[in-house]
Amino acid sequence: MVARDFPDLSRLLSPRSVAILGASERPRSVGSDTLLNLTEHSDFDGQIFPVNPGRERVHGLLAYPAISALPGPVDVAVVCLPADAVVGALRDCAAAGTGFAVVFTSGFGETGDEGRAAETEMAEIARQSGMRIYGPNSPGLSNINRRLGLTFSPVFKNDTLGGGIGLVTQGGGLGRAFIQASERGIGVGLWCSTGNEADLTMADVVHHMVGDPDIKVIALLAEGFRDGPRFLAAARAAARAGKPVVAMKVGKSDYGVAATRSHTAALAGSATVTSALFRQHGIVEVDDLDELIDTAALFERAGIARRQGICVYSFSGGTAALAADMVGSAGLTLSELAPDTRAGLRALAPSYAALENPVDLTTQVFTQDTLNRDCLSLVARDPATDVVLLPIPADYGPITDRSADDMVALAPDSAALLVPVWMSGHRAAGYSTLNAAGLAPFRSLGKAVTALKRLIWRGDWTASGIDAPSLPALPPGELDEAAAKAALAGLGLTVPEGRVVTSAQEADAAARGIGFPVVLKALVPGLLHKTEAGAVAVRLTDAEALAAAWDAITASLAAQGHRLDRALVERMEQGPGVEVMAGLHRDPVFGPVVSFGLGGVMVEALSDVTHRAAPFGRTEARAMIDEIRGRALLGPLRGRPGAELGALADLLVILAALGARGDIAEMDLNPVRAGPVGATVLDAVILRAPSNTEGKARQ
Repeated sequence: MVARDFPDLSRLLSPRSVAILGASERPRSVGSDTLLNLTEHSDFDGQIFPVNPGRERVHGLLAYPAISALPGPVDVAVVCLPADAVVGALRDCAAAGTGFAVVFTSGFGETGDEGRAAETEMAEIARQSGMRIYGPNSPGLSNINRRLGLTFSPVFKNDTLGGGIGLVTQGGGLGRAFIQASERGIGVGLWCSTGNEADLTMADVVHHMVGDPDIKVIALLAEGFRDGPRFLAAARAAARAGKPVVAMKVGKSDYGVAATRSHTAALAGSATVTSALFRQHGIVEVDDLDELIDTAALFERAGIARRQGICVYSFSGGTAALAADMVGSAGLTLSELAPDTRAGLRALAPSYAALENPVDLTTQVFTQDTLNRDCLSLVARDPATDVVLLPIPADYGPITDRSADDMVALAPDSAALLVPVWMSGHRAAGYSTLNAAGLAPFRSLGKAVTALKRLIWRGDWTASGIDAPSLPALPPGELDEAAAKAALAGLGLTVPEGRVVTSAQEADAAARGIGFPVVLKALVPGLLHKTEAGAVAVRLTDAEALAAAWDAITASLAAQGHRLDRALVERMEQGPGVEVMAGLHRDPVFGPVVSFGLGGVMVEALSDVTHRAAPFGRTEARAMIDEIRGRALLGPLRGRPGAELGALADLLVILAALGARGDIAEMDLNPVRAGPVGATVLDAVILRAPSNTEGKARQ
């Protein structure tokens, strides 16, 4: 899918005029709550037009019988009507010159074919008229920083804490749960819940938030992606702007996939592909809602920066040891405190305190009022310390209250990031102090360390360039293995020496010319899995073995209704090497995707495969190679030389360039022999894309 330019959402998110179709005074109705949220609970000084043909006034405002009766076009029309009236209402809105329509109504794509057909009509209305449609099946939007609610939520009036987090969801309940983290001092500045996305999608909202100076971090809760390439374009824009995106993707299990389809009709896609593409684009992926809230809040406060050294600081020796152990288990690094820092601590702390790292001040902090602040100030200025992890194991009344006060006092000017952890189930005054100051403490060490790991990963991540090579066109028509390998050789890839033969006699002559041992493969139209069909023979060391293999393959194919009219005789590749696989397919969500992993039967047995959206360059290709679990097998091992990784990277870059070109539906190179002198493609399947997709690159 070719991405359109991203729309300007200013009139949607900061309108000057709003019409509410279906405005009502009936208590607890969508039409009533929506109007009251705008008139009583928003700071909105623009024009409001209730539309209700059965009333002259609604909640004291002059009502209009239809949107066509309004004195002029409005920025936003909010549609609070039954499902069977929505499409007609949208046509009326478009005819009246409306800028945006927000559709709350459910009962569309999530219900089946008839509902999807209605959404197709909505998309066509948007395309023809230029009016953009937000929804359907959406709870609306809350621009909390501007104190504007285009929502029917009965609790919008409580959404008073804005902030630097931009929240993008497709459903309402989980988004509302995130908003209510305001009780912990975590403020959301803008919440958009896009529903079924008949027209506008999460990608459009993410792209808007990239350019919104009030938004410091984008939190994304996705059930699926209507237009994967467009979403990735928005993610690249966020990366260029240095604005972090933290995402939670629902639909990793079969149950989750089924649930998302019934909720918002979203296409969940492959969880492994989605996760890999998130990594490729610098998106921080989390696994549950608590992690999304905690991690987004941490990024809002910390931003994107290179960080490494962590100092664990506590007044409990057991707590400090546990925290240090969790830091190490997560692959993170404890800082080595500078000599001046250690000397300063020794001058202040009791002789029996642990002052290396982790730092344990002991219960001496209970009796010396300034000890904690003085020592924490030293640690926070330590040149090797980027993060101070501050676990508070229990509530000790005024002691922990004072500790919280110290963190709040030191945090604004601290060179190191202070990360408090309130481990006690007793939410005392100190806990509230930290929340009120914007230092929302984590509620467990595990969640804190996990969030820190993600913060540090994003600080180290950099976008890689796309150095896609210019490649010749593939030959026309369908390609059997021999033709596929000839095409790959023309692209600069290494394939075994081979010849196409049509008889046992020609096979014998070819083998003698190539040199034994050889491999014999049948070339049968439509037969992709030759091994399962008994159409491959390997390690044929002499003419007798080759003749026997020819007869065996002939018999095996005959039993399946095939003839052995053509075959490929190839040199049997030997020597050190590891079998890997490289593939290209058109993902239904994200478009062309390249895959890499261990090859042969290992790809099915271990599923050790990673993915990237095409195109990409050598840096990304090397990252793919490095992140498979079996990476160590590609290095030197027990006297065996390692694989030439540069050749593997070149192969992946070529596949990525082919994918971006758009004329291949699927390519499966499995196995590829990765050896010390290069990468040799031992088996190849190339399926051409339908002609109407050729030349369509990912944009």
